[in-house]
Amino acid sequence: MATIPLHDGPSAGFDAPFEMLEACHGRVERMLSLLERLRSHLEQRGGAVDDQARQAARDVMRYFDLAAPNHHEDEERHVFPALREQGEAVLADRLQAEHAEMAAAWSALKPTLAALADGRWDAAVAPQWEAFVAMYRRHVADEDDRAYPAAAAAIDDRCLVRMAEEMAHRRGLR
Repeated sequence: MATIPLHDGPSAGFDAPFEMLEACHGRVERMLSLLERLRSHLEQRGGAVDDQARQAARDVMRYFDLAAPNHHEDEERHVFPALREQGEAVLADRLQAEHAEMAAAWSALKPTLAALADGRWDAAVAPQWEAFVAMYRRHVADEDDRAYPAAAAAIDDRCLVRMAEEMAHRRGLR
């Protein structure tokens, strides 16, 4: 099992914020797939933890500790208000509530990965990992299919520039 380098940049830059958000979803999917492959890898090895498993656990933790919260904040500051302006408050409220649910699920799941990074694996956590992956995938699909197109329709070019600048600034890039 190979680890996924986290230093690769997204395929879009901050000058195209919705494309950047979609590229982030691509990285989310890679991390979710890595989590699934990690579970399979451990099952195939009878729960024996090797260096690849430890590194994969660290990679997943780094992503969901750093990048995912920034991504959620981008959506909460820019996408969800635009959805509400489009009359999609129910969708925006649900997606925002899901962010809180995903953060809670991550807080519960992270210690299982920290233990794995330290060489300890408990197969009993596999259903927790599966639920996390399913929750995130449903959420991302709703954002890609419904939220982003509706929000993009509500944001004019001037607001798009401000959105891009703020996203980059919060990451210390501009």
